[in-house]
Amino acid sequence: CLGAGRWALAAGRRPATRRPASLRSPEVFDWHRLIPLTWALVARRTPHLGEQKRTAAFLLRKLTTASSGGGLEDSSFAEPRKYVQEPECRTRLVQHLLEKQRTAVEREVTSPLLDMGFSEVHVNELLSIQPGAHPQQLLDIISELILLGLNPEPVYVALKKSPQLLKLPIMQMRKRSSYLRKLGLGEGKLKRVLHCCPEVFTARQQDIDSIVRVLKEKCLFTGKQVAEILHRCPCVLREDPAALEYKFQYAYFRMGVKHADVVRTNFLQYSITKTRQRHVFLERLGRYQTPDKKGQTQIPNPLLKDILRVSEAEFLARTAHSSAEEFEVFKKLLAREEEEESAGHMTGDESLDLDEEEEEEDEEREL
Repeated sequence: CLGAGRWALAAGRRPATRRPASLRSPEVFDWHRLIPLTWALVARRTPHLGEQKRTAAFLLRKLTTASSGGGLEDSSFAEPRKYVQEPECRTRLVQHLLEKQRTAVEREVTSPLLDMGFSEVHVNELLSIQPGAHPQQLLDIISELILLGLNPEPVYVALKKSPQLLKLPIMQMRKRSSYLRKLGLGEGKLKRVLHCCPEVFTARQQDIDSIVRVLKEKCLFTGKQVAEILHRCPCVLREDPAALEYKFQYAYFRMGVKHADVVRTNFLQYSITKTRQRHVFLERLGRYQTPDKKGQTQIPNPLLKDILRVSEAEFLARTAHSSAEEFEVFKKLLAREEEEESAGHMTGDESLDLDEEEEEEDEEREL
């Protein structure tokens, strides 16, 4: 200390005197004691090593404030803005990576679709039909439809009309495709079926089996005729099997239409109400007669296409030669007759039940 004082006097400066610890100001800290506290606070406030550089200046400003008179514990700590927004930035980054990955997959799918014959416009619209579907799923479904003999345009129209097809598991699609081939609906015949009844792929297998069983076992159509019916009249796949059987029986027994004519004229696609109204109307006008067992009639019956395939106005003018007013009155009378007939069947069934109950009671008395 004396040596230091001599050097200070020689330099013309007043020597520094060491004040006792009790006389020091409480605001003055020893910086060598704050160094461990600084790095401990930095490590505790910044979990990631990469954040230390961003918070160093902030914490040093905090320490400077404390050394000037402010309390270190009392000063509020505000995290850096970038650190607060890190989860949001991370979310955007993940979304960007997913979109980039999906775009890469779409590029891989686009080339095969173009090779199949789809235009770029169709490809872009197909990729946007079902946003939740994976592009590879789209490619697999389209490939199965192309293998069935469909052209790109019908496939595009079918998927636009029924986007739920893209949600089908590929194994279910392949099994249904194999089943349709066995029915004879390959080689381009599926175009009309898929356009009119896309449910052929989404319907339950047992429902389709029921329709095919009715056509083969109840109506006695051949396998080739069944395939032709499904091709010409795909709407039969939506019908109740019992209603479909009744429609055929009406054509065969009531109108005398043979199997080949049922197939050729697309008879099964028309509703039974329309068929019965026009047939019975012609019958009561004397313009239609049920053929006998030999298939002969006393008058020439009009062709089925002139009865069912034309509009109501054309039917009345060219086939029935009657007025619209007369036909409207007839339809009301026919509806009333059907109601009475159905009520009579119900009454008959009830009377049969009563007769059976009486017979059972008589048997019990005899015993």
